[in-house]
Amino acid sequence: MLSTDQPKPAQKSVMGLTSDDGLHVSILRLPASAPLWYLVGLYMTLRKEVFIAQKEWSLWQAEDMEFEQYDTFDTVYVIAHRDGAVLGGGRLRRADQLTGTGSIIYSYMIRDAVLGMLPGLPTELCFEEPPTDKATWELTRFVSIGGAGVAALMLRAINDFLFSEGGKSCLCLGTPAFLRMARRVGWAVQAVGPVCGNKDGRFLVFDCPIMDPATLPSHGINMRHQ
Repeated sequence: MLSTDQPKPAQKSVMGLTSDDGLHVSILRLPASAPLWYLVGLYMTLRKEVFIAQKEWSLWQAEDMEFEQYDTFDTVYVIAHRDGAVLGGGRLRRADQLTGTGSIIYSYMIRDAVLGMLPGLPTELCFEEPPTDKATWELTRFVSIGGAGVAALMLRAINDFLFSEGGKSCLCLGTPAFLRMARRVGWAVQAVGPVCGNKDGRFLVFDCPIMDPATLPSHGINMRHQ
C-alpha cells in the first residue's frame, strides 16, 4: 500500500547536473524517467559489487543486483554516469512515504530501524524518533567508484533536487568518512545519533539541511543543469 500523498512526478524527464568532463548526475523517478530506468539496474549491480562482493555485507540479491523493500516504484534515484557506465548512485525516499501491505508497512530505512523493524540494524541509530514530514528526505545506499569529484557532484545534485521539491532536511545513513566528505563539499551536516556498528562496520545517521543552490560553492566543478 502506498501513501495517498506521494511525491509529485518530475515535470522534466531528467533532472540533474552535468560537468564539463562529461559526467552526468541524473535524478530518476517514474514515470517521467522510464527511458533511463536501465541506469537504476546498473546502479543496483554496482551496489552488489561494492556492498556484497567487496564489503561482504549480508544483503539480499538476485540477477546480479542488490535490492530490497525500499527499492520501489516511488523511490527516487540519483545516478552518476559517463558514456553509459554508472560510477555512483544513491537512493532517496521522502519521510512520509509508506510501502507494504497487511501487518507490515515500511516507511524509510532509518525510521524503520529505530522502530525495531529491521533485524541487523541497531534501534539506537537516532537520539529521537525520526520524523515523517514532507520536508524531510532520506539518502541511503550511497556509493561512488569515480573519486571525490563524482561524490561531490552527486551531493550537489541531490541538494538542488531536494531544494526544488521544498525539502528542508536530508537524513543520511553512512560511515563517519561519508559525513566528513559531505562537510567538505559544503553540507552543514550534524550527527543526530551515535556512531553505531554491526558486523558490516561503523555508521551513523546525520542530518544535512538543504540549502539554496545559489549559496553553495562550486568546489572547482564546472557544471550545468541537464
